[in-house]
Amino acid sequence: MRFYRVLAGMLAAGSILLPQIASAEIHVAVAGPMKGQFADIGDQIRAGAEQAVVDINMAGGVLGEPLVLDVVDDGCEEAKAKAVANQLIGRGVSIVIGHVCFGASIPASEVYSEAGIIQISPATTLPKFTDDRPGPGIYRLAPRDDAQAKVIGKLLAQEFADKDVAFLHDKTAYGKGLTDAVRAEMNASGKIETLYQGFDAGLNDYRILVSRLALEGADVIFLGGYHPEAGLIKLEMKRLGLEAVLVGGDALMAQAYWDVAGEAGEGTVFAYPMDPHALETAAKVIGDLESREESAERYALSAYAAIEAWAKAVDVAGKTESEAVIAALNQETFATILGDVSFDEKGDGSVPAFVLYEWRGGKPVLR
Repeated sequence: MRFYRVLAGMLAAGSILLPQIASAEIHVAVAGPMKGQFADIGDQIRAGAEQAVVDINMAGGVLGEPLVLDVVDDGCEEAKAKAVANQLIGRGVSIVIGHVCFGASIPASEVYSEAGIIQISPATTLPKFTDDRPGPGIYRLAPRDDAQAKVIGKLLAQEFADKDVAFLHDKTAYGKGLTDAVRAEMNASGKIETLYQGFDAGLNDYRILVSRLALEGADVIFLGGYHPEAGLIKLEMKRLGLEAVLVGGDALMAQAYWDVAGEAGEGTVFAYPMDPHALETAAKVIGDLESREESAERYALSAYAAIEAWAKAVDVAGKTESEAVIAALNQETFATILGDVSFDEKGDGSVPAFVLYEWRGGKPVLR
């Protein structure tokens, strides 16, 4: 377990200088992938949580007590997530910011719920995480996958109402799940697709697939999958002269998409949570993180806001006991760097929301 004691939050030379430990302290925790394939997300969450603890402690702490931050690595694995969840219970943490992968977040939520510990995930998007939450103290400050589907489905049904729409998916849980959800949203509006087809990810040649799209006369193609295949398919569309609009999900918010597709990627539309860098309320935190050479990206800012909301809920409750804090989280609206945050009856946060972006000139811009 990585264990951080972030108390007074004095910053110098890009580092956190730690003062003497106070006699009373409140433990908060971050849990996520700190190594391996998704370590960049875990690192963002750690950085955002550290900055929140620093800022809160500099302002006097929570209920006059300093916060101490514990950081643990769950490896995005069920067994390890349960193990570190039990470790955090042993440390007496009041809240866990995490996890990331749903395969870790959902099993860990069962452990936290049984122990009466509040969990706010800044990254788990699977609807099941809150739809089937094991107790009232499980929340998320991350967009739901089905919210993304609603935004895209509305786009296809309204803006492309008179166009032939084809659906592709890469047969993965993410790709097929998103495609099916978008398709259902569009169909509910009375619009029916021209084609629905799965394809194998990892191929280097998609000429046959794109040729079929051309034969079907597709004007718009929704692709549920990741940026490598999307880039190759869009490149092949240009080679074959198929002038259809490519629409995708949040996985296309990746520079690697443009690196593969090049100018063929121009005009590609995709959904992604609203970029918090455009918010004035986040400017100072972004600057502070960058001055420490830490990530100031989406997950860092969501983790910061999650601790902000919890700390304010504790102030409303007047104590850290979970039952009282949960009541405050359920009833109040909290000002955070992401804007005003409230939680619905399932535990889903009001921010961030999905919006539409478009690739233009090698950069994603708000549509």
